[in-house]
Amino acid sequence: MAYHFGYSTNAEVYMTNKKMELEEIIKSRRTIHDFIPGQIPDISVIKEAMATACWAPNHHLSEPWHFYSLGQETVSSICELNKETLIQTKGIEAAAKKYKRWMEIPGWLLVTCQKSNDELLFQEDYAACCCVIQNMMLCLWDKGIGTKWSTGPVIREDRFYDLVWVNKELEKVVGLIWYGYPADVPQTIRKPLHQVLTELP
Repeated sequence: MAYHFGYSTNAEVYMTNKKMELEEIIKSRRTIHDFIPGQIPDISVIKEAMATACWAPNHHLSEPWHFYSLGQETVSSICELNKETLIQTKGIEAAAKKYKRWMEIPGWLLVTCQKSNDELLFQEDYAACCCVIQNMMLCLWDKGIGTKWSTGPVIREDRFYDLVWVNKELEKVVGLIWYGYPADVPQTIRKPLHQVLTELP
């Protein structure tokens, strides 16, 4: 696509193009619920997105995040744990359906936040980890890879922490990030700005 900006400098043209690209990535990204089965993105692309994501803002450069790339053995154990929990709350049929769906998810990541005895610091660190996750999801979407950030009940189970080898005293799970090539991209809308903006004098 050609852009014409009159007497704009090369730098201005570049920044305008990048701005348009970034806005489109942000606005078009969606939570992906259905992935193309069996198509797992190259792990090098995932790692590149993680590395870029780490440039998120974080107070005092604490860099409180940690990524875990989950292999099939760990994924299977998590799916079994979730099925066991769901049988008790929603019944065998619902649990079996969710188990099958989870087992077909192509890629799994886990993001944690280091804990702190300082509650304010922990809140700031947790917010930074959320920024990292958003950064990563946007980077992946730019490569055609969809994601879903899951914070379901299973991640709060003590047994979950044991399965992923995370010390609950030192780290808090921020979420499971599922990724893969989207089989469907949901269409959603957002509230107009005037509904969520208050302008103070």
